[in-house]
Amino acid sequence: MKGNNSYLMLITFVSAMGGLLFGYDWVVIGGAKPFYEVFFNIADSPSVQGFVMGSAILGCLGGVMVSGGLSDRYGRKPLLIVASLIFIISAIGTGIVNSLSWFIVYRLIGGVAIGIASNLSPMYIAEVSPARVRGKFVSLNQLTVVIGILAAQLVNWLIAEPTLAGEDILNSWNGQTGWRWMFWAEAVPAFIFFIMIFIVPESPKWLGTQRKFDQSEKILVRIGGSEYAKTEIKALRESLSETKEKIDYKLLFKGKMPKVLLIGIVITAFQQWCGINVIFNYAQEIFSAAGYGVSDILFNIVITGVINVIFTIVGMYTVDKLGRRSLLLFGAIGLTCIYLALGACYYFQISGIAVLVLVLLAIGCYAMTLAPVTWVVISEIFPTRVRGMAMAISTFSLWAACFVLTYTFPLLNSGLGAYGTFWLYGFICLLGFIFIKKNLPETKGKSLEEIEKELL
Repeated sequence: MKGNNSYLMLITFVSAMGGLLFGYDWVVIGGAKPFYEVFFNIADSPSVQGFVMGSAILGCLGGVMVSGGLSDRYGRKPLLIVASLIFIISAIGTGIVNSLSWFIVYRLIGGVAIGIASNLSPMYIAEVSPARVRGKFVSLNQLTVVIGILAAQLVNWLIAEPTLAGEDILNSWNGQTGWRWMFWAEAVPAFIFFIMIFIVPESPKWLGTQRKFDQSEKILVRIGGSEYAKTEIKALRESLSETKEKIDYKLLFKGKMPKVLLIGIVITAFQQWCGINVIFNYAQEIFSAAGYGVSDILFNIVITGVINVIFTIVGMYTVDKLGRRSLLLFGAIGLTCIYLALGACYYFQISGIAVLVLVLLAIGCYAMTLAPVTWVVISEIFPTRVRGMAMAISTFSLWAACFVLTYTFPLLNSGLGAYGTFWLYGFICLLGFIFIKKNLPETKGKSLEEIEKELL
């Protein structure tokens, strides 16, 4: 296949910038947390703190569901443009406000953008990428997510001035201005995303659902050459010939489709309930319980971010070689074993380097398997006609599971202890391994139309 790899890389990277903003926006609030909580006088209100931290998730759920139906009706590109604008508005607005109510409003707005980007960026990349490299290119979106996370960690660290013991945070530069710049910094990549998204074409698969095959073929020729375009258009016409309707959401409830939808829902929920994001959200508590001091904790958090990026790259280059199913199974059983060992460390009060090593192993295992591959799978297994809505349902499941995970960790940690909590996550990972082994076929190297025929 002769194609324009540089063009494919360009439009993939631009779309994946939605992932970078998703990662940045998701994590930036953690660095600002000690300062805006004092500014808004909620440092002694755990329930309010939790709602403020979780408000973006509520926005995510709305953004995901809105993006699903609208992207199937109006295309992938218009929704990505909307997401870029919302990121800009959220970044500027969150940093400029002086009341807690408006702060929450802008976090909710930012969550909407995260929901749209988390749903559409991997979907768009899957629809423009040839089968032989689709896994690697869709995984690029996850790479930009973790780069966004690391960027937020570094920006927070660079902006925040050292806080001295006993210092009045409210009247310090951090408490009045620093936390605002942490949010404003996001407006720069958001504006670049807004400008660059106009150069990418509409998804050729979506154009096919609108019977705009001439436009679709022109884009496919530019991506993979004329022979590749003819083959893809032929397969697309055949898959769409089964129905005269452009969009048929009844398909979600017909034949084998409910089972395919269930696979998407379970795998996305499992990506969260495997527990790894707890390590990022509650890193301070986890390392503190393992006997680390504050300065060591900050250094360890940077290490976890670097490991996350490195192993995401490993996942990118193995997903098209080893396969989706194999990597998901490896990730599930690997995390099961690591959590058993991590729980044992807490149970027998083994602290220090042993816990750090196990945490890094867990992050590395997750970053090369469940983190990127989940997005690859859900962008592949649904029919083109309803891919937007089906992915939206799966992504909704992911964010709902994320909310449950984030909310329940303090309760589990208090009730079961650190060891019991990690053993519970280990058991969940074992159940995930069984479900994937029983229900998920391998999709490596197959066109989206071939996967649709096999599953339905």
